[in-house]
Amino acid sequence: MIKGENTTGTALLLAAAPTGKSRLINATGVLPTLAAVPPSTLTGTPAGTIVELADPMDQQTVLTRVRAAAATPGPLSLLVTGQLQLDARQHRLHLALARSTPATLRYTGLPWDWLVGELKPRRPDSTRVIVDLVAAPDAWPEISAYGLTLGPGIALHGRVAPSPARNRPAAEPSYLQAVATLWRSGLNPPPGELHARAAAQAGHDGALLLSVDGVRAPVAMAHAAMAQAAMASATTAPAALAPAALAPAAPAEDPLPAILSLAHVGRHGEAAAHAVQWERWAVRTHGAGSVEAVHWLEVRADLAHLSGDARTSCELWMAAADARLALHEAPDSAGVQAAVDRAHHQWQQLRDPDRASELGPRLASLRGRVPGRRPGATEAVRRRLEFLRTGALTAGE
Repeated sequence: MIKGENTTGTALLLAAAPTGKSRLINATGVLPTLAAVPPSTLTGTPAGTIVELADPMDQQTVLTRVRAAAATPGPLSLLVTGQLQLDARQHRLHLALARSTPATLRYTGLPWDWLVGELKPRRPDSTRVIVDLVAAPDAWPEISAYGLTLGPGIALHGRVAPSPARNRPAAEPSYLQAVATLWRSGLNPPPGELHARAAAQAGHDGALLLSVDGVRAPVAMAHAAMAQAAMASATTAPAALAPAALAPAAPAEDPLPAILSLAHVGRHGEAAAHAVQWERWAVRTHGAGSVEAVHWLEVRADLAHLSGDARTSCELWMAAADARLALHEAPDSAGVQAAVDRAHHQWQQLRDPDRASELGPRLASLRGRVPGRRPGATEAVRRRLEFLRTGALTAGE
């Protein structure tokens, strides 16, 4: 049950995927089962209004429906199934719609940040979102590393799976199908238990599970291989990994060794997801820009490096350097210099001229403030940027 003063809630069912060969999930396949669920179960209220969007084609139409649902005063349930893709130009995450193609995604898909923006003004503890999504190959590395969020105050449960292998049939929304089947049978367990049961029934296909309470600190994300453990503990994660619920003090056990252990055995997505949760805990507990939050930002940068994601590591190290400077650390302090040096190193590993060119000006600006102890570092950034502009990128620059 979603808390709220109104006895009438709203449920928006959004099933979207491109038509033709680019379809990765049979998104609308779950709608008949959901249609048999009582509206009061879908909304979590005695009475409910149901809005269904099946394979919509226009992003503005979807945005209008989402905006209208988000504006309702009562509790809101949003059930989303479909596929996520990154647009090639801006690298923004989109929910692909019926007419979406990789080339037209910016204009034919629904940007995920639009959804975040529409839900942001809602009163905390009045919104729940259940997702069953497939990530296209271009989007999966980012989602696997950093998860999927909707902002504070939004309860989010579900899963995101990697796309099926080439020449395999489109995936089925088995997680949401399991949720709908449980509801249809008359069962309506608490959100954490519902999520654990659905995750276990959906199977182990390398998916990333999402369980964010919306008010308390989020449950750590885990791959589907951990679903059976989730059944046993319902809404908790291992003590060494799960953030305490808005705890005012540091955790009794340092979670970093366990997170690094995951990374060192190749479970990079899980390690990064846990670090994201701890960073959010630090922000809520100690404040944005706090020393504790910067610590976890730097952990994420290291984890990106360990996973071979030089671009993300570079971006995070630059963000860490900016955060340290904002804390009034001196440009020649060890922490600031280390962050900029590591960002510089990761930038040098980029062999994609477009990505290197995109990040280069920001790094050059940082180097202007933090030249570091290595002679010529600032000039080296400028020189490589010039090579990039002239198309003369050479290995090792």
